[in-house]
Amino acid sequence: MLSRVMRLGPALLLAGVLAGCADPELGEGDEPLPPGKEDAPGYTVTGAKSWYLVGNALTAGNDMLELTVQAPAQARYVSVYINGRFVKRAQRTGNTFTVRTSIAALPVGEHRALLAADGARVAFAERKFKKSHPLYVAVSNDWDDPDHPDDKIERQERLHARHPSLIVTHFVGPYTFTDPSVSAARRKFHVDWLKKYEAQEGDEIGLHVHPWCNFVRTAGVTCRTSPSFAYANGDTSGYTVRLESYTKAELEKLFIKSNELFVANGLPKPTSFRAGGWTANTNVLAALGTAGHVVDSSGCNWSRLEEWQNHAGAGLYDWNRTHWSAIDETSQPYYPAEDDILADRAPHLPILEVPDNGLLVDYVTGPEMIQMFRANYSGAALGSPTVYAIGYHPVSFSEGFFQRLDEALTEIDRHLVGSDRGPVIYARMSDLARVFPRP
Repeated sequence: MLSRVMRLGPALLLAGVLAGCADPELGEGDEPLPPGKEDAPGYTVTGAKSWYLVGNALTAGNDMLELTVQAPAQARYVSVYINGRFVKRAQRTGNTFTVRTSIAALPVGEHRALLAADGARVAFAERKFKKSHPLYVAVSNDWDDPDHPDDKIERQERLHARHPSLIVTHFVGPYTFTDPSVSAARRKFHVDWLKKYEAQEGDEIGLHVHPWCNFVRTAGVTCRTSPSFAYANGDTSGYTVRLESYTKAELEKLFIKSNELFVANGLPKPTSFRAGGWTANTNVLAALGTAGHVVDSSGCNWSRLEEWQNHAGAGLYDWNRTHWSAIDETSQPYYPAEDDILADRAPHLPILEVPDNGLLVDYVTGPEMIQMFRANYSGAALGSPTVYAIGYHPVSFSEGFFQRLDEALTEIDRHLVGSDRGPVIYARMSDLARVFPRP
């Protein structure tokens, strides 16, 4: 008959030796049986999490399993097992045992910790947990117009109040500072409002450009009135003209002028961007890099733009379907090639493309946004950092659109890592460049 030591096997014995505490005579090489549905009477375990994150340059990882055990006075020692292997004995102070062990080497997925006292064959407590990469939710808005009515401002404030963990990237239009119909007082109101939410909520102030002529001309660029993504005969205001129709040199002037306008009016220089109508190309991204931007979010989940499909004379749907053909609800950040905005290969542009994979509430309902969220997150641990992007237009942020977004965010809030219910973290667009560094 094999001795108890021989039955343990060399691999398991080695694991115990490395842990520094394995004693086969005490049975610590053998995982105990799990307890019933509840912890054994007399034992209280605190400190366990359901979710532990894999860290990156933006988000600190949860690499330590830390538990505190209140045990009966007669308990001599507490052994800790993870995934069937003995890990260590807990440290004792009075009737309290403290567990602190690294889980950095554990792979992504589901894991189980068992705690047993005095070599018992049945554990007194079981704790299951998941180790996962984060799911970043990037909520943004597109300033299509230079001014926004007060009721739209109130809804954005209410959105923040209802979702305390929410962070918003405001893609601000530089035409707020060049449109003669916007008073100086109103411009100051918008600046003060943005700075308040940047300071209090951690919101980001990014850049959104529709090539309105009143802005384009201030940059010393001749304003185009076509091609328009909305009108067959062009647009004399410049608003709906495709941004990609401007040359790289002209785009550089537009972005540098935007930076100047932001700083002159008390806003920080923006480092994230979305093109009006999502009409960015490689020239747009290259010019953004010259102006100091790090993230673009013009990649469009075009299949959700079906509202534009049958608009007479409008080319928005067809342009995005062709230009962003590979982008869908699960598309993830990448660095586009210099000669192909859809290709992730060298030589890369210096801009991280964060696809607008959940689109904006103008085109998707609350249930549709939730469905797309679940397409990116099924409830299982994530094998790599993942991004889900959704948003709205302030100028059209009606009560109905508010309710759509509120419904989606309510579901997303149910999975926040801050409440230990999932891997979700709200993130600023520019910060995602730290998660996905350039190759």
